[in-house]
Amino acid sequence: MSETHEARIKRMKMRSWRRGIREMDLILGPYADAKLEGFDTAQLDLFDTLLEENDQDLYPWFSGVQPCPPQYVDLFAEIATFMQGKLARG
Repeated sequence: MSETHEARIKRMKMRSWRRGIREMDLILGPYADAKLEGFDTAQLDLFDTLLEENDQDLYPWFSGVQPCPPQYVDLFAEIATFMQGKLARG
């Protein structure tokens, strides 16, 4: 039996908040809470793939120490913009 849309979003939000590295929790968790419910299937698929990546890879990509893979460039830019707005609001 396949996962319902609601169950998928719930799983992805939980996975976004429980990464293993607190910095990644604080980046992906708020973004997932704010954005996932408005995503189409392709966007959910890409974010789900991102969630399968290791934190040891994700954090250097987000911090700019290493370039992120091409498939994530637009998603990383969107997450960065979201986080900048969140920080600006305090």
